[in-house]
Amino acid sequence: HVQLVESGGGLVQPGGSLTISCAASGDTWRNYCMGWFRQTPGKEREAVAAVDGRGDTWYLDSVKGRFTIAQDNAKTTLTLHMNNLESEDTGIYYCAAEPPPCDVLLVIPIMYKTWGQGTQVTVS
Repeated sequence: HVQLVESGGGLVQPGGSLTISCAASGDTWRNYCMGWFRQTPGKEREAVAAVDGRGDTWYLDSVKGRFTIAQDNAKTTLTLHMNNLESEDTGIYYCAAEPPPCDVLLVIPIMYKTWGQGTQVTVS
């Protein structure tokens, strides 16, 4: 069973860049479905990027062209590279994992069983 720990959040100015990471322990996530979600006060948690067991990716329309989800070759770290950040990108970012078989993109929180603790990203 994989455990997830996010890191790399912080304060960044609009237009800036930030990379957040999600480290897996307990297992590699080979062929897992993975996702990055964000949540702000008063709003539901929303998916911003996802990758399935085949490596196909999905992005929220508002982050397309600015965010990139990636996994390292060892399948132990998931990253979210965020460029041209906007104030609307502010929130707590969570990574999530669902074990294989998983060959579809999961973009709804209830589809994931394993979550990290979250990392705060503030664009201001």
